[in-house]
Amino acid sequence: MNPIKRALISVSDKQDLIPFAGRLAEWGIEILSTGGTARLLTENGIAVTEVSDYTGFPEMMDGRVKTLHPRVHGGILGRRGVDDAVMAANHIAPIDLVVVNLYPFERTVAQPGCTLAEAIENIDIGGPTMVRAAAKNHAAVTIVVDSADYARVLREMEAHQGAVDDALRFSLAVKAFEHTARYDGAIANYLGAIGEDGERMAFPHTWNSQFIKALDLRYGENPHQGAAFYREPGATAASVGTARQLQGKALSFNNIADADTALECVKNFPGQPACVIVKHANPCGVALGKDLEEAYQRAYRTDPTSAFGGIIAFNGSLDAATARAILDQQFVEVIIAPEVLAEAGEVLAAKPNVRVLACGEWPDDAPPARDCKRVGGGLLVQDLDQGMVTPQELRVVTQRAPDARELEDLMFAWKVAKYVKSNAIVYCREGMTIGVGAGQMSRVYSARIAAIKAADAGLEVKGSVMASDAFFPFRDGLDSAAGVGVTAVIQPGGSMRDEEVIAAADEHGIAMVFTGMRHFRH
Repeated sequence: MNPIKRALISVSDKQDLIPFAGRLAEWGIEILSTGGTARLLTENGIAVTEVSDYTGFPEMMDGRVKTLHPRVHGGILGRRGVDDAVMAANHIAPIDLVVVNLYPFERTVAQPGCTLAEAIENIDIGGPTMVRAAAKNHAAVTIVVDSADYARVLREMEAHQGAVDDALRFSLAVKAFEHTARYDGAIANYLGAIGEDGERMAFPHTWNSQFIKALDLRYGENPHQGAAFYREPGATAASVGTARQLQGKALSFNNIADADTALECVKNFPGQPACVIVKHANPCGVALGKDLEEAYQRAYRTDPTSAFGGIIAFNGSLDAATARAILDQQFVEVIIAPEVLAEAGEVLAAKPNVRVLACGEWPDDAPPARDCKRVGGGLLVQDLDQGMVTPQELRVVTQRAPDARELEDLMFAWKVAKYVKSNAIVYCREGMTIGVGAGQMSRVYSARIAAIKAADAGLEVKGSVMASDAFFPFRDGLDSAAGVGVTAVIQPGGSMRDEEVIAAADEHGIAMVFTGMRHFRH
C-alpha cells in the first residue's frame, strides 16, 4: 500500500466535503479540482490546483470538456510499476484518490416541466469516465462516490499512514460501478421513454432498475431455493423495505412477502384503528375497532385457524394490551406497525423469536409506482394497483340502493378484496371480515368457501355484504350469496351477463353497486 499523495475532487453533491478535503490538505495531499468544487475549497482556505491549470487546457464548451485529458486519465489509469516510464515521458503524475459524484440527472428529470434540453445538459460525461477509470484501477486508486464513505476513508488513512488497504479500495470500486450503472440506467429509462413523435411513453424501450441487497435469507419460498432481499435505493416511505426489525428471528422470504401484503392492506384504513392478519399471501382477517386491541380481536375471530402462524399488521402504535392479547391467543410470525411503544416491546420480549417491525407513519397518498413479475424469458411490468373508488363513484344498478350501514361495509369489503388472491370473495359486516374466499378458479366456489370459513368460525353471514374483485360471469354467485343471507354486493360489473346478474340481485332483494374498477391479484 502506498500513501495517497494526489487527489482529484469534483463533486456535484458537496455535503461534508470541506471537513474531508481539509483533512487531506493537513496531510499534505495535493488536491486537483474543477469549477464550483474548486471555488468552494478555495473559499474555505483549502489549497487547490484547478484541473485546467494542471493540464494546460482550459475548460471549454460551457464546462462540457474539463477533465477529459491524458494528464488526468493517464494519472488515474496508469498501472504502478508497469506504466511508470510512459507516464514520466508524458509528464503524467499518478492520481491516487478520486472523489467524484455525478450531475443530479434523476432529480433534474423529476422536476415538473423539465425539458429534453435540460435533461441532456445534466448528463455527466467526465464524471462517469473518471469514476470508471478509478474503479478499474482500484489496485492503486481509491474511488469515492458517496459522502457517507468520507469518514471510512479517513479512518483507513489514519490507520495506514495515509494509505487505503486493498479490501476497502475494492469495496469502493464495486460501489462506483454500481453508481455509474444506476446513473446510466436512469438516463436510458428517461430517453428510452421518448417516442419518435417526441411524446413520452408510459414504459421505456429497456427496463433498467437497481436494488441494494439488504439481507441474505436462509432460503426462498422453499428450503431448496436460495434467496436474498433487496431494497429500493432512496426509498423512505413506510414499507417492509424501510422497516426496522426490533426483535425476533431473521426474516424469511415468506415473512417479508406476507408482511408486505398485510402492511399495504392496513394502509387503506386511515382514521380508525385497524388490524390485518395475513396467511400465505391472503388476508384471513381484517377489522376495525375502537382501539387496536379490539381491531385485533375482531380480525382474529374471522378465521382463528388460519391466523395461527400469521403476519399481523396495524395502522397505529402497538400498545402493551394489544401485544399481550396476541401472545396470549396465538402463535405469530411477524408483527408490523408504524410504531411499537416501549411498554409493548417489554411484553413482546417474553417471546424473543417473534419478529417485530416498526415501519413509521405513511402519507394518505402514495406516489405512483411500478409492479414487476418475473416470467420465463421476460418480465411483466405494470402500474402498481393503487386504484380505489369513493362512495360517490359507485353506481347503484339494482332496484334497492344500499343503506348507510351497508354502504360503509361495502367500501370496507372492497378495500379488503383488493388484497385477496383472485378469484376473491369477501363477506363483511360492521367493519369486520366474516369470511374470505381466496384463490379459487371459480368465483362461485370462492363464495362457498367464504361461507364455510364463516361457519367454521361461528360467525353468521346473514346481514353481511359481499365484495367480488371481478364481475360475476353468471348469476350463480348472486344466488349463492343470497342463500347465506348477504344483503348487498359490490363488484366491478362489465360482464356480458350483467343484466342477468342484476335481475338475480333484484329477485333476492339485494342492493348491488358497480365500481367500474377490477382488482385482480395473481
